[in-house]
Amino acid sequence: MEKTNTKNEIQLLTAKELGTMLNLSKRQIFRLNSCGKMPAPIRIGGSVRWANSTIQSWISLGCPDRQTFEAMQQARGEK
Repeated sequence: MEKTNTKNEIQLLTAKELGTMLNLSKRQIFRLNSCGKMPAPIRIGGSVRWANSTIQSWISLGCPDRQTFEAMQQARGEK
């Protein structure tokens, strides 16, 4: 269930939606997340979501591990 994107709204993706985008299973998304191979999710109550803009940036940088990605974002002044 994708959210519409307006100026003040962030598009959030579920694990299933992210898996579809990356051609991976929902389980594989959670495995990559738990071992730090993808950007950290946003936790809202008991829900886990990923910001579409963060995922697009991660993909454009070559899908580095979380630590490298965060360092690259800081160097670019994004975070």
